[in-house]
Amino acid sequence: MSGVSLFPVFLVGLAGSVHCAGMCGGIVGALSLPRPRQPTPALREPAFPVPVRSSTASASLTWVGAYNAGRIASYMTAGALAGGLAGSAASLALLPALQAGFYWAANLMLVALGLFLMDAWRGLARVEQAGQALWRHLAPLLRRANGARAGGGRMFALGALWGWLPCGMVYSVLVTAMLSGSALGGAGVMLAFGLGTLPMLAALGLAGGRLRALMARRTVRLCCALAILAFGILGLARAAGGLPAGWMHELCLGSPA
Repeated sequence: MSGVSLFPVFLVGLAGSVHCAGMCGGIVGALSLPRPRQPTPALREPAFPVPVRSSTASASLTWVGAYNAGRIASYMTAGALAGGLAGSAASLALLPALQAGFYWAANLMLVALGLFLMDAWRGLARVEQAGQALWRHLAPLLRRANGARAGGGRMFALGALWGWLPCGMVYSVLVTAMLSGSALGGAGVMLAFGLGTLPMLAALGLAGGRLRALMARRTVRLCCALAILAFGILGLARAAGGLPAGWMHELCLGSPA
């Protein structure tokens, strides 16, 4: 099975991250809450009627970087499993049509994701509902673990846990990871996707609710959804033989055969 073009995968993550602003905003908020400042001996007497919470910019960057690194590491692990399993199946079954099938499936998932983001089709909503249900059980544990002494290692572990929550967008890209046909290729696909989502989720962790409100605007979501939908349609058209190769290869996930 041939490799996958990583540039469109990165762009899918970048455009699809507007969805993360809505679905993962609560997780980002819980992970980015400022830690309570530990009182010094000279300030044992409470000077304010409520606790004062503070967070330095350097500490915030450390926390945001650590939990996003853990999240992307989980994506890469899932991608390695998907790519490795698909590659093994292809080598055992010796079916040339398997790669073409994965190519069609990957681009159909992009079309489904684009329609989902523009609210034209809600087929992926059940996956999101499962993620929200699981999040309601994990949120109290996350808040307790995310205490005053939470360091980079713990934040990395929390981010890694976050990466395994059910997400329709992640699953749609995992189909593309299967198209790579190897564990290393699958991990690379999910790394490109994770890096595409990183600017949005890092900004959410640092800027908070104002950016989340901006990304929830209908116009922004529609533009990003149309971009993802266009990638899927281009890939399907190429698979059907309706588009030439050449520069178009850079905008498609890979080769259909």
